[in-house]
Amino acid sequence: MESIERIKLKKLLPVVVFKTLEEAEPTFDAMVKGGMDMAEICFRTPCARDAIELLAKKYPDALIGAGTVINAEQCEAAIAAGAKFIVSPGFSAKVAEVAKKHGIIYLPGVATATEVMAALDAGISTLKFFPATNAGGLAYIKALSAAFPAVKWMPTGGVNESNILDFLSFEKIICCGGSFMMKGTPEEITEKTRNALALIGGK
Repeated sequence: MESIERIKLKKLLPVVVFKTLEEAEPTFDAMVKGGMDMAEICFRTPCARDAIELLAKKYPDALIGAGTVINAEQCEAAIAAGAKFIVSPGFSAKVAEVAKKHGIIYLPGVATATEVMAALDAGISTLKFFPATNAGGLAYIKALSAAFPAVKWMPTGGVNESNILDFLSFEKIICCGGSFMMKGTPEEITEKTRNALALIGGK
């Protein structure tokens, strides 16, 4: 199944930051126990590349991607490590080119109509809306959708248990990115992940 279809079915894409490589396995194990087999691993820490490589090898059927990818070099490194999709906080034409070359899904971040148009020019119509709550939330996504009816959205930034159902109620939103279930012990992460999926009906 294509990466984007798997993300749509889950309805929630965990945004994960690893400060040390030792955190990677127990954290993802906890997520899997809670029913989650995908993660956007932020590429802003020194161990991010190694964490992607470690998890991609241990969980070959999982959907491990790289987030906070801001240039072509990072994109190449993440894909070489085993990332199956790429996410950025903004839109980068160079990252888009690298992802396309490798046949990898790219979900660039946008917050304005100009950025949406740049992404569409690159052939990308499924976009991360970031930072979701600070940039105007669901009302702003609906306003952009009126101008860009072909675009599908993944709001990220400020998404939590209190607003995720509101976001997902809009048919143009395929899933939400969030880290609200990622705090605590492995046991707490398992419970929070299980509860989040039960709340939204993710599969």
